[in-house]
Amino acid sequence: MSLPDRRFVLLAPLALMGCGFAPAFGPGGAAQGLQGRVRVADPNDKRGFDLVERLEERLGRPEAPRFDLNYTIVTRAETLGITPENAITRYHLTGVIDWTLISRESGQRATGGRVQGFTAYSATGSTVAGLTAEEDAAFRLMRILADQIVTRLIATSGAWA
Repeated sequence: MSLPDRRFVLLAPLALMGCGFAPAFGPGGAAQGLQGRVRVADPNDKRGFDLVERLEERLGRPEAPRFDLNYTIVTRAETLGITPENAITRYHLTGVIDWTLISRESGQRATGGRVQGFTAYSATGSTVAGLTAEEDAAFRLMRILADQIVTRLIATSGAWA
C-alpha cells in the first residue's frame, strides 16, 4: 500500500486557480453578498423551523438583510410496506418547496424556484418509535430541501446578486 503523492496535493490548488476556479463565498466570489444578507420568512410549524434553521446555518443569520426569502412547504407521506395483516411498515415522505428571493432594495423578485426531495422511515416497533422516526425523516427532508435552495442561490448568484 502506498501513500498518495504529495506533489499532487501541493499542486492541485495551482491547477484550480489556472482554470478560473474561485470559492463562491470567497473574496470576489459570486455568492459573497449572500452571507448574512438573506432574511428567511418566519416559520409557521416544526418543518418550517427546521428549514429556516438549516438555511441560516448555511447562509448565516441576517445582520443587514438585502433579500427576503419566502417559501411554501408541502409534504406528503405515502405508504410503502404493508404486511399480510395490512399493517404499514414503511412510509415514503416527499416534500416540495416553492421559494422566492426578493430584493429589499427594489422589491422585485431576484430569483426563485421549486425544490423537491424525499426520505423514508420505518413504522415498525412502538408508537413512540414510529413518531420519532417520522419526526427524524421530516427533519432530514427539510435539511435536504434547504441545501438544494442554498445550492441554487450560490449557483445563480452571479446573475442577480
